Amino acid sequence: MEPKQIQRDELIEMVEKIQSFAGSEEEIDILIDMFLQNVPDPGALDYLHAKKYESLTPDQIVDKALSYKPFYL
Repeated sequence: MEPKQIQRDELIEMVEKIQSFAGSEEEIDILIDMFLQNVPDPGALDYLHAKKYESLTPDQIVDKALSYKPFYL
């Protein structure tokens, strides 16, 4: 059975919970892992923690992480 594909709205909810620290540390770690597994951007963790991205809304974070296109040489 294939894993359930998480929708954009669900990803936004995850980011909101992560940013508000709504849950135990273990729950936040699970949400971060789920978020990273469902977006193509390998740098998506930075959008959640790096100071230069702190002005992004949860919608913007998800859109940025979903819009990533790999660069092939």
